[in-house]
Amino acid sequence: MTPPIEIMLIAVVTAVACTLPGVFLVLRGMALISDAITHAVLLGIVLAFFVVQDTGSPFLVLAAAASGVLTVVLIELLHRTRLVREDAAIGLVFPLLFSIAVILIARRAGDTHLDVDAVLLGELAFAPFDRFAPSGVDLGPQALWLMGGILVLTLVLLALFYKELKLATFDAVLALALGFAPGVVHYGLVGIVSLTAVGAFDTVGSVLVVALMIAPPAAAYLLTDRLSRMLAVSAGLGAFAAVIGCLVAFILDASIAGAMAAMAGLVFGLAWLFAPERGLLALAVRHVRQRQEFAQAMLAVHLLHHEATPQAAVECQASHLSEHLRWEPAFVARVVRRAEQQGVLINRGNTLALTDHGRRLAMKTLNGELA
Repeated sequence: MTPPIEIMLIAVVTAVACTLPGVFLVLRGMALISDAITHAVLLGIVLAFFVVQDTGSPFLVLAAAASGVLTVVLIELLHRTRLVREDAAIGLVFPLLFSIAVILIARRAGDTHLDVDAVLLGELAFAPFDRFAPSGVDLGPQALWLMGGILVLTLVLLALFYKELKLATFDAVLALALGFAPGVVHYGLVGIVSLTAVGAFDTVGSVLVVALMIAPPAAAYLLTDRLSRMLAVSAGLGAFAAVIGCLVAFILDASIAGAMAAMAGLVFGLAWLFAPERGLLALAVRHVRQRQEFAQAMLAVHLLHHEATPQAAVECQASHLSEHLRWEPAFVARVVRRAEQQGVLINRGNTLALTDHGRRLAMKTLNGELA
């Protein structure tokens, strides 16, 4: 495989590995927690390095995961005092832990491969040069094996605990009543997020980890209501952002991680604008339609109220509606035209008359039956 293909494979695997736990972070309202974890795990890496003196030791990964769990514990303990809100607790805890790690690196590990910029931004272009070659047999980039292993572990845990995750995410009280342990599920999720974050440090950096954990799941949330579909759509969008981001970065000679993060943001932006049910455009269209339907119902009520009165000749004229109902003439014309198209009224010259369907609509509105 040529390096660009390997880079794309690493990017796709990393993106999918990040999006799967990210779905549950988004559904649980824990998006900011991902940012806190991806920064705070650096402290676990640094402390573990001081013990083992080896940046390639798996003990660093375990220590980083423990550091992520510790971060969430500290945030929750601070929040439970009710002296600060959760977002403030996050803003207090993770900068503190991250700053301690930065100070320790500067003072005690300045000559090692523990670079703060690499942790934040990563460098995916260099990932293929670090090979996994047991017994001298080249099996591909080490980052691909690492993130592939994390992805497989995530998929296995997701398959084994899907029911518990789903129930604890949507109704923690019911999960507790049924004998599940929402707290264990919660900290298990935090552990996977921490593991994924530290695994992606060397390749994409913590900034892109946050982007991939939040943007594709948030976009998928706008596109579907089913958890299983949300997981699949989120993984697909993450993979798409990874591939397109790599291509854009190669064309523009720009940061691969930056391009992938930008594509993830663009994917969310498109979903936010054009999602069929929850997109901004769909909401605007629905608002216009509901306004038209409400105005049509009010027009039917107005005509029903006046059609048998001596003032009907005036009150039922289209030209009089603007004054009586305080509607703009152009809006009156649209409402009358739509009502006529839907068989609510008949427009005889300038005089409006309800049909049987229009009278039923007016009566339903008066009785509070109109949806």
